[in-house]
Amino acid sequence: MKRTSVHPVDQVPPAGQLAILSIQHVLAFYAGAVIVPLVISQALNLDAQTTIHLINADLFTCGIATIIQSVGFWKVGVRLPLIQGVTFTAVSPIIAIGLANGGGNAGLPQIYGSIIVAGLFTLLAAPYFAKLIRFFPPVVTGTVLTIMGVTLISVSAGDIAGQNPTEVPTGQNIAYAMGTLFLIILVQRIFRGFMSTISVLIGLVAGTGVALALGHTDFSQVGQSPWLGVTTPFYFGWPAFSLMGSVSMIIVMAITMVETTGDVFAAGEVVDKRITADDITAALRADGISTMLGGILNSFPYTCFAQNVGLVRLTRVTSRWVVAAAGGIMIILGLLPKAGAIVAAIPHSVLGGASIAMFANVAIVGIQQLSRVNMREDKNAVIVSTSLGLAMLVTLRPGISQVLPSWATILFASGITLGSISAIVLNLIFNHIPSLRNRSQVALTPNGPISLEELNKLDRASFIAALSPLFNQVTWPLERVADSGPFMDSRELSQRLQQAIAAGSPEEQIALVQDYPSMADLLFSSPEDAAQISKDRGSLALGQHEAEKEAKLRELCDAYEERFGFPFVARLTPSMTFADIAEMGARRIENAPSIELAGALTQINEITLDRYGDILADADPVGTSWSRKFEALE
Repeated sequence: MKRTSVHPVDQVPPAGQLAILSIQHVLAFYAGAVIVPLVISQALNLDAQTTIHLINADLFTCGIATIIQSVGFWKVGVRLPLIQGVTFTAVSPIIAIGLANGGGNAGLPQIYGSIIVAGLFTLLAAPYFAKLIRFFPPVVTGTVLTIMGVTLISVSAGDIAGQNPTEVPTGQNIAYAMGTLFLIILVQRIFRGFMSTISVLIGLVAGTGVALALGHTDFSQVGQSPWLGVTTPFYFGWPAFSLMGSVSMIIVMAITMVETTGDVFAAGEVVDKRITADDITAALRADGISTMLGGILNSFPYTCFAQNVGLVRLTRVTSRWVVAAAGGIMIILGLLPKAGAIVAAIPHSVLGGASIAMFANVAIVGIQQLSRVNMREDKNAVIVSTSLGLAMLVTLRPGISQVLPSWATILFASGITLGSISAIVLNLIFNHIPSLRNRSQVALTPNGPISLEELNKLDRASFIAALSPLFNQVTWPLERVADSGPFMDSRELSQRLQQAIAAGSPEEQIALVQDYPSMADLLFSSPEDAAQISKDRGSLALGQHEAEKEAKLRELCDAYEERFGFPFVARLTPSMTFADIAEMGARRIENAPSIELAGALTQINEITLDRYGDILADADPVGTSWSRKFEALE
């Protein structure tokens, strides 16, 4: 029977574990989810009944949005473990729209009309925005994720010490926060397996239990809350539309698309899935549809929640079905105000202690990405340091936005927003504007180096001729790539080449592998002959060999070619020994033909990167290749 491997993202945990793990996500998410309607309600001077309805509507729509994003349908939803929540970026514009239209309940139809327009804009703009994925190299995504994690610590600080920066925290709050954090660390240190994965849940339950025993938390709202509360579409009246309100919310969603892109890259990094432009498109479509639902169901704009990305990394539970189940729980909480009141009784200081661990893990994901970046290059150091500095400036002194013109306030409303935009703009300035781009990036050509800018100006035939040394004789990958320029940097060109090889027909792929010598022909040829049959260096790096070893390797190569119809090709490394090659061949000859063809193409990709690296020693494709090799050893 044919067995297929299921990626951990798509695996479904047992029912009991699924329930507990999903509840953990809800508890980690809950405070961040309800804070937005609470702040908006207070600013618009809404009554208590309206506030409760907004909270219920928020939770209900959060659940639907989370299921759309994690489960997905058609080309909507990235199908990763991502919780959807109301974006903090929208708070100030929503309040401004509401107050401009009379405040109170009277301003809500204008708010929801603007939200619906912004959601529709996001849905339609998603595929176009996703094409900009090349502008998010590790130096950008790593910076954005680090900023997310570091600046979100201010949310934890607010839960622990109060929202007023001048307020002195109580010893009680510090004790609850540090006790919760210590318990989470202790559980992770002592236990393994399932117990370790629910360390945050254990910390939250234990902290709340202690607070209840000591009389430091209030569950009275549970008895006062109704059992059922159903939100209905357009509860506050039909939406109204205004140009300025719609424009301001579109700006919010444009910024949110950047944040969502960062969260998707973070989730992909945590679950070990490569993120493509199609993934970004699917995620942004989900944001757009969820935001439109928010306008219809009396809620607000939606985006991915970074704190739950941190929880996924902390617990190593990567199943998207856990998050989908959490979405189901949120729908129930949105229908049962009494159940929501129980969750709301968790002391802020306890939640703050748990969120420190989660937010810091978001920053760790960013630091891992930045570790792949060559910080010896001044341009990368400038991008990271400037963006992080601006983000922390706004985070530590949020009042700065108040002295700016109204149109600029939204850009300085949060450190995440300002830091993300800074990283993107600086990357464009340093790496994508031709006159400022580093001209040390060159391509391998028969006549010596050529700048990437000059390469982009060549006609099709000259382009293929210039890059022909990347392969032996077969050039169909270059022919496919020649029509897809111009290329913004050497990494994009390298990735296009790899994609072209992967997209070739089986016949073309086999012809490409057959164009390379078998390991026996390469290793046991003279330096002169080796130079003729392959353009790779190091054919004699294995030192002296014995006739018996040569005979065995030739026998292996002959059997390999007889089985698969193409030669045994492998990338040589300086540390490789004869035994390593023989062991590799003996292992690969047992593969199924389709699997082995893919493996041989991987080796050719590596050889191509090496040839790239002969001239592009500091090029991104080579650095990325080595980084992935070392990650595989962890």
